[in-house]
Amino acid sequence: MSFGRFALKRSLQGIGVVWGVVTVVFALRFVTPGSPINAVAPLDASQETRQAIAAELGLDQPLYVQYGQYVFDLLRGDMGFSYIRGQDVATLVFGRLPATVELAVAASVVAIVLAIPLGVVSATRRNEPVDYGATLLSLGGISTPNFWLGIMLILVFAVQFNVFNTSGRGVTVVDVAQSVVGPAPVFGTLLAWLAYITLPAIALGTYFMALITRLTRSGMLDELSKGYVQAARAKGLPRTLIRYKHALRNTLIPVITVLGLQLGTLIGGAVITEAVFSWPGLGTLVIDSINTRDWPTLQGSLIVIGTSFVLVNILVDVVYAYLDPEVITD
Repeated sequence: MSFGRFALKRSLQGIGVVWGVVTVVFALRFVTPGSPINAVAPLDASQETRQAIAAELGLDQPLYVQYGQYVFDLLRGDMGFSYIRGQDVATLVFGRLPATVELAVAASVVAIVLAIPLGVVSATRRNEPVDYGATLLSLGGISTPNFWLGIMLILVFAVQFNVFNTSGRGVTVVDVAQSVVGPAPVFGTLLAWLAYITLPAIALGTYFMALITRLTRSGMLDELSKGYVQAARAKGLPRTLIRYKHALRNTLIPVITVLGLQLGTLIGGAVITEAVFSWPGLGTLVIDSINTRDWPTLQGSLIVIGTSFVLVNILVDVVYAYLDPEVITD
């Protein structure tokens, strides 16, 4: 199978998955208790008023007609209207998406910066105290719930020492770029951004960091035991060159795959972290929509989260196939 056919196959499979997500999200409205009309109609609304609202929302149509109209509207970019907030759902959702992506990328950066060096050191000093420490740190990172870690970080670094902010976003990464890039860079905006994003990024990225540490360690141990490493040592090459240019380079191929997959997971899994830190992303929008029974906004948010996860997975598969053509099979 050629690379182009592989990319096309993955894209078609992704479209099928997105269609499945849309179908499930559409069906959720009908299997959960309550009616969407209750969120729109006044408490003392008459039966005639409720029927008029149902007709306006298209809820008096057969289920297959509602489903077809919903899919058709999505294809046109219309996610519906939030009567609770008085805004188009697409405006609400895509207005919150940059904050969630920013947090997910920041959490990934924190995880990568800590995990890869820690995994390499743990592998090269196997069965030494630093290896045991990295193992304990990884075990703690995988076992610790991110909401509990977020609360602890707030209590210690925001409340006790007053180093970081407890909630909100404050400054966007675009503001940071505009203030730093220029003839007279101003770093105050960068410091303000770090004060807001550091704690939620650590809370969200800790599990990711632990996973990448274990993956890097096991990959490095496997590579360091191979013949080409022994040959490089016999030739007298420096250990640092062998570890970081040769062994780590081959280890990073599966790590890159996990990085991409986990980035999609971080986008979808940031709900609790955003709620703890009041981060104005899709996570808080989902929770607010559940509390207010704002079904159009909830459906739009879930579809965007699911679609983002699928797109990231497709991109990872395509990049991985480009880097290692052997994964392409008929």
